[in-house]
Amino acid sequence: MESRYSSNLLILTAAFVVVVAGMQAATTILVPFLLAAFIAIICLPPLKWFTSKGFSPAISVLIITLTLVLLGSLLGAFVGASVAEFTNNLPTYQSRLNQQTSDLIAWLSGLGINLNTQLLRDNLDPSIAMGMAGNLLSGLGNVLANTFLIVLTVIFMLIEMTALPHKWHAMGGRAPSTGGFEKFTTTVSSYFAIKTWISLATGACITIWLSFLGVDHAVLWGLVAFLFNFVPNIGSIIAAVPAVLLALVQLGVGDAVLTGLGFVAVNIVMGNVVEPRFMGRGVGLSTLVVFLSLVFWGWVLGPVGMLLSVPLTMIVKLALEARQDTEWLAILIGPDIEPEETIK
Repeated sequence: MESRYSSNLLILTAAFVVVVAGMQAATTILVPFLLAAFIAIICLPPLKWFTSKGFSPAISVLIITLTLVLLGSLLGAFVGASVAEFTNNLPTYQSRLNQQTSDLIAWLSGLGINLNTQLLRDNLDPSIAMGMAGNLLSGLGNVLANTFLIVLTVIFMLIEMTALPHKWHAMGGRAPSTGGFEKFTTTVSSYFAIKTWISLATGACITIWLSFLGVDHAVLWGLVAFLFNFVPNIGSIIAAVPAVLLALVQLGVGDAVLTGLGFVAVNIVMGNVVEPRFMGRGVGLSTLVVFLSLVFWGWVLGPVGMLLSVPLTMIVKLALEARQDTEWLAILIGPDIEPEETIK
């Protein structure tokens, strides 16, 4: 029995490695498809609302598609212009930051604190964070470059969703259960709807605060805060670093501290007060699993994988819940359970 269990574990591990390698090899195709699938899931409630108001499925899909194209075009144009301007100024910002680092080292040396300058520059170069911000924004622009493919895929998915009820009715008693799929779509739609509104509020607050301080590209950093608020746990930290460094370069230490405090205050209020109030127990995943899924899906699929890490892990959890022999794994990766809660 133990030998059979070890063999099954070895086979499952090998299959997992093959699947992950295949996903990495197919990233170019897989990323736009996954993004389109989750956009279609988000658009499902508006689609149902339009059809319930008497609109035909074709008109409903057309309205949603035009809205997506308009929003995507506006976002793409703004991101493209902002990224180009920031990228052009990036060498200047990096040069100023390196100079400020040199001044800090010289000041510490004057106080008798001698540091290995070369070792410090090799292992702690703040300008790398500025370059990373530029790379992340460029990556976002590359994703938006596939807008046509993504929107086209969303259109076909929405059309197929309107046809699914008729197909299920035609199957009669042979139709498979839709409970798991409905639970997943409801959970993901609710998660993304709440997260989107909270992220919008976060981005707006950051934009207003940075504009008040006079930090360059305040709207761009508000957009970055909006997008990275979808990334669990560390997204808000990633969004804050380039804005704080830019405030340090442009305005000085005092305004950089105020910039950092603004990010901390906004994320404390949104993450610990507003979000738990509307999201309840959250997405049904433990904090450790959320962080590990962020690392794993980011490694497999890149920045989009980080954005979709929670929904993708929820798919795995729902699949584990569907089988009695793997339900314990679903509970293990889920949130904390009160002592009186047991497996039904």
